[in-house]
Amino acid sequence: MANTIKQRRLESLIRKDISDIVQFDLKDPDVGLVTITDVHVSNDHSYATVYCAFYGREERAQAGLNALSRAKGYIRSQLSQMLDIRRCPDLTFVIDRTEEQGRRIDDIIAEIHKKEEQK
Repeated sequence: MANTIKQRRLESLIRKDISDIVQFDLKDPDVGLVTITDVHVSNDHSYATVYCAFYGREERAQAGLNALSRAKGYIRSQLSQMLDIRRCPDLTFVIDRTEEQGRRIDDIIAEIHKKEEQK
């Protein structure tokens, strides 16, 4: 249990710190408007998957993801200075599709309700 709490605290810290780095330090205009939605750290803390939500079209999101991947080394070095841990995890950036999937589910539910009302 203690390991889980420690892991969640580390994930939360990494999410906040990466958000700050991207917002205030990163100068790449290709990143665009991005929100770091979640971070999952492996059990041995050597890898971190960073979930990002981009505002705009899909092409925009892909360009932003590529820009974050290019800046991964810089972000990791900044992160290692901010965190008080022995080894900074290797970062992998992925697009968070949760909101998109939620919207699709809402549309399906609305469609079902509309069909029910027509009966």
